[in-house]
Amino acid sequence: MDVVPAPEEHGAAIADTKTASGAAQAAEPAIAIQAGPARQEHAAAVAEPAPAGRASALATDPVSGPGTRPQRPRTAASGLTDAEVAARTADGLANGDRRHSSRPVLDIVRANVLTPFNALLGTLAALVMVTGAIGDALFGLLLVVNSAIGIIQELRAKRTLDRLAVLSDPRARVVRNGAVSEIPVDDVVLDELVELRPGDQVPADCCVRQVDGLEIDESLVTGESDPVAKQPGDVVLSGSNVVAGSGTAQVTAVGADSFANRLTDEAREFSLVRSELTEGINRILKYVAISLAVVGPILFISQSSTTSTWQEAVRGAVAGLVGMVPEGLVLLTSVTFFAAALSLARKRVLVRELPAVEGLARIDMLCLDKTGTLTEGQIAFTGVEPFGPDLCEVDEALAALAADRAGNATVVALRQVFPEPPGWEKVAAVPFSSARKWSATSFDGHGTWVLGAPEILMAGAPDDNHVKQRVEALAAAGTRTLLLARSNAPLPPSLGDHNEHAIELTLPPDLVAVSLVTFQECVRSDAADTLRYFTAQGVSLKIISGDNPVTVGAIARRVQLPGTAEPMDARHLPTDPAELAAMLDERAVFGRVTPQQKRSIVHGLQSLGHVVAMTGDGVNDTLALKDADIGVAMGSGTPATRAVAQLVLLDSEFSVLPGVVAEGRRVIANVERVANLFLTKNVMSLVLALAVAVAGWPFPFLPRHLTLVSTVVIGLPGFLLALGPSTQRFTPGFVPRVLKFAIPSGVIAAIAVFITYGLARDANNTPAQSKTAATIVLFLVSLWVLAIQARPMRPWKMALVAAMGGLGALAFALPVGRQFYDLRLPSALIAAAACALAAGAAIALEVLCHWTLPARDENPVPG
Repeated sequence: MDVVPAPEEHGAAIADTKTASGAAQAAEPAIAIQAGPARQEHAAAVAEPAPAGRASALATDPVSGPGTRPQRPRTAASGLTDAEVAARTADGLANGDRRHSSRPVLDIVRANVLTPFNALLGTLAALVMVTGAIGDALFGLLLVVNSAIGIIQELRAKRTLDRLAVLSDPRARVVRNGAVSEIPVDDVVLDELVELRPGDQVPADCCVRQVDGLEIDESLVTGESDPVAKQPGDVVLSGSNVVAGSGTAQVTAVGADSFANRLTDEAREFSLVRSELTEGINRILKYVAISLAVVGPILFISQSSTTSTWQEAVRGAVAGLVGMVPEGLVLLTSVTFFAAALSLARKRVLVRELPAVEGLARIDMLCLDKTGTLTEGQIAFTGVEPFGPDLCEVDEALAALAADRAGNATVVALRQVFPEPPGWEKVAAVPFSSARKWSATSFDGHGTWVLGAPEILMAGAPDDNHVKQRVEALAAAGTRTLLLARSNAPLPPSLGDHNEHAIELTLPPDLVAVSLVTFQECVRSDAADTLRYFTAQGVSLKIISGDNPVTVGAIARRVQLPGTAEPMDARHLPTDPAELAAMLDERAVFGRVTPQQKRSIVHGLQSLGHVVAMTGDGVNDTLALKDADIGVAMGSGTPATRAVAQLVLLDSEFSVLPGVVAEGRRVIANVERVANLFLTKNVMSLVLALAVAVAGWPFPFLPRHLTLVSTVVIGLPGFLLALGPSTQRFTPGFVPRVLKFAIPSGVIAAIAVFITYGLARDANNTPAQSKTAATIVLFLVSLWVLAIQARPMRPWKMALVAAMGGLGALAFALPVGRQFYDLRLPSALIAAAACALAAGAAIALEVLCHWTLPARDENPVPG
């Protein structure tokens, strides 16, 4: 029985096929592939081991070498029978990949509800409700809202990850029972015969059985932008696309065993993007938890000795502890991220993980894939350089060649410029093949015209030939160049338009070079401006592509990327992580980069301390996108890249990235403002709790008093400030900066409150009046802190501060406000003293902010 080798037995699975001399033809009884040196070298690069400490997604890579999977029986030309299909489906050999690596819904809910923060707030709220003072337990609503936001965020990520699939075409044409039928891609089974036609995406790893000018675009898998000609016995990988010709292939790996799914297997694991804001807030919460553990018992004992009932003692202790918890900061950060995501959605940017909004503003290294990111994945005609005076004849010949509706990408590019054929009658043709590197067409009365690679058409010309020299100059500049030549010898009419042995044909005799025809990849019109923006912002740029280094270097020069003098061939990159990291500092452009090497480059840059973002659109970018600090996928890319990236540019518009950075900067700067507001109150509560414990006084606030201050001069204005504009450039050190202001300002507020409370007690005010006097001072001091954090002032900010002051005044002035918040106005003398102490605290705060707060910038948002 004949056998078909599995992809592992072909070292050329992701080969540099353009440099190989061609594949071997079918051999009976087995089909063999002979990989050229370039193919073998490239395959070895792909199979390099992952860095230590990380599981390799390609541990059993399809191109890693022979012997990892037995050869498959050769399927009959009539295809599988229904019984054979049923047997393979029952054995789990179908293409469906229904694994779910994200957490189950119950685990997601448990992880977001059962947190230390929620446990703390929930316990405090329960203690207050036990005393019967439901109004003092309003702060407990925050844990419900905060948990809901976390659950919704992760459920969205889970839904996207569970839908992860490499293939975008949902159906495939297969041969079964001697007939061709269309079936869902998931129903394709091992050993299936698949028909491949132009526009199809390969549904699984296959071994080619028959071809008719078959050419495959493997750019989404390998990064190579040129189509690859396939011959019987060659491998085609899942996720690649048919761009020309047709053929039949036998499926050799399905589902989880296919190359694309192996490549993206590790990317399916759920992880949230790293956020300095989130980590900083968690760090602050850790400090708070330690403080609560120390102060809580002290405060409860002191309150028990200074109050008449256990209910008052509990409420006083809880008030002190709640004041120490930044209960609204976690919620406000999540809401700010969400608002930023909505803003970016209007710019057609999908934010899959909310902290990614902040993440892109922190990057100092941006790695760019070429194909689909800097370029549009198409080529464009740029001109002709005729060797004779008859330019009209050249144009007519190119127009005649462009009339071939079955042509490849080159013909399509010509057709855009020469849409009107001259009416020449085609007699015979040899279709273009990437392996042969030329095409030829005979026209009645106009001779035979050949369009192909100059090095093939002029193989026998001397090195000093002026055409060769011009071609070399154009190649050095990265220009794609074809030679148009003419012969009076006709092609044999029996060739027709297709011939599976056409690769063996020789060129027509007596060829005369007529013109050079030049093409360039279509660079995105916004690429150069976007890269200039990042360079100006201090972000270093690297291009890492699977394409030819010369081509990549030319694109880098066209988009004016710094450091493009020496493009690096990644096949010569060191495998040692330290040596690789050192080389990454020296070069900016890398070509022939395999998927594993892309990931290694990201790891190497991270080892140097960089915060790395990676853009890409192909399967070959998936691992690097997943491991980068921020992954940015193009909307036109594969579903796999869109699923693992944190940001997706839905319209594939590279120019929106500066706007995303600006949005991230706004979030970082504004959350820092808000954190200053919250933590000033928290430090005040901590200092005050210790002070009243030493003094033997009751705690000067009820929980609802702190809720009033937290809502009116912290929570509500903080939310509005968080939505305001800011382009402040990111600098590390969120927690130290916040604590540098919040600790002294909290101490200042605590001193003012403590003195006011003591004066009120000494003036024989009632306990309720004394607590109201303390609340007045805390409100006024917090209002001043709000004014400081709102700077630089704008009309809307001045209105905001005035409105919050007015709301607070109404709470003290209106009977309904005093009743709800349990406020009892103190004597006029104590009220005046409270205002004077608040003014003194404001002066101290002004001195403090002069030394601790950086200058703030609110220029218009770039991009």
